[in-house]
Amino acid sequence: MLLKYDSEGIKKRSISETCRNIAFKNVKLYTGKEPEYTLRYRKGMATRMIQTSKVYKCFPNGKFKVLTTSYDDGQIHDRQLVNIFNRYGIKGTFHLNSGLFEKDPRRLPKEEIKVLYKGHEIACHTLTHPTIALCPLPMTAQQILEDRINLEEITGAPVRGLSYPNGSYNEEIKALLKPLGIEYSRVVGNTDDFSLPNDYYEWKATCHHKHNLVQNAERFLKLSTRQYLYLFYVWGHSYEFNNDKNWDLIEDFCQKVSGKDDIWYATNIEIVDYLRIWDNLRFTAKGNIVYNPSAQSAFACVNDEIIEIKGGTQTILF
Repeated sequence: MLLKYDSEGIKKRSISETCRNIAFKNVKLYTGKEPEYTLRYRKGMATRMIQTSKVYKCFPNGKFKVLTTSYDDGQIHDRQLVNIFNRYGIKGTFHLNSGLFEKDPRRLPKEEIKVLYKGHEIACHTLTHPTIALCPLPMTAQQILEDRINLEEITGAPVRGLSYPNGSYNEEIKALLKPLGIEYSRVVGNTDDFSLPNDYYEWKATCHHKHNLVQNAERFLKLSTRQYLYLFYVWGHSYEFNNDKNWDLIEDFCQKVSGKDDIWYATNIEIVDYLRIWDNLRFTAKGNIVYNPSAQSAFACVNDEIIEIKGGTQTILF
């Protein structure tokens, strides 16, 4: 009930109380409809419900944290890395140079690719790993497109991701990617945070596995505020574990972060796809009803309740 006070702090009548008095004194308000004060009260209640309702984006099944990894070059040491990931339920995106499969003995053979990376994502890394910012733009386009074509012939599925070879890119190259069917590309470097990407074509990871991996993992596991989304993204090259003789680093990391109920374990493209599904939801002006035009479900946290918004359906949120 809303109360008013005069200049001396004396309580005045409530708005609803005033409306009632007016209603009883003025019979013209009674016309077979609800009294004016009742209508005002109900409208006010509805407005307050809309104003106090909270609708938050969340990951599949109501999770607010996601872990992803990204490893480049497709060298033979990916065999051991994939084995570790599989044992702990960690998802990886593997960026491959299809033009080097048969030319470099350090690379995995073409015949092994589809089976080895099953359950993970295969993505582009250009055909032969040039420093593309120094190449003519048509050559760069050819490097990316041919790599994509080759990888799709191997996998029998669309390949839509990229990481820039040698971390080399510029604005012209970024503008090429969407017409070439590439939907995101990872850069080198570390953010040391867990924010979502602002630009899918300049996606910087949380950290390389040589950079604050354990410290970042401990921070990530402690996060519990459900009004934010958190992304922990680790990148590197599998041969670095062999060169540095520290396979225990990634093994211990996977063991530490695996099997958590509040973490979604996803590939790069799964994250991109899900966030686009969510962003494509169509809400009413009040935000209480939503239509999902996609085939896949999206999830929302509505006043601390997790609600599934199924594909192709309209859902009342509150």
